[in-house]
Amino acid sequence: MLGRPMKPPGTFKLLGRARRTADDAMDPASLSVDRSDRIVDSLRAMILEGDEDQSLRIRQVFQKPKEIYRIEIDRPEQNYQRTTLLDRDALEELLATDDIRDRFIDLID
Repeated sequence: MLGRPMKPPGTFKLLGRARRTADDAMDPASLSVDRSDRIVDSLRAMILEGDEDQSLRIRQVFQKPKEIYRIEIDRPEQNYQRTTLLDRDALEELLATDDIRDRFIDLID
């Protein structure tokens, strides 16, 4: 009658997340890189799923001591606006995707 025994509470799996060791969880540099990758991935998905009414802008905010760029995504039909600050490395990673680069080049023309 009884199939498998019950698992104790707290033994569920978190899908879509890589398991970290205790050393990784305490290292702020590795957490920062993971967070930066998630932000760039989120921006990439948002830009690619947008329609022609979506407006995109890139502006340089600071040059020294570090180059900082502001990415603005505006979707008027949804009354939604997103502004994200990225450093040069993250911006280059975002523009490394051909579709993203083409969208920004189309806006310039």
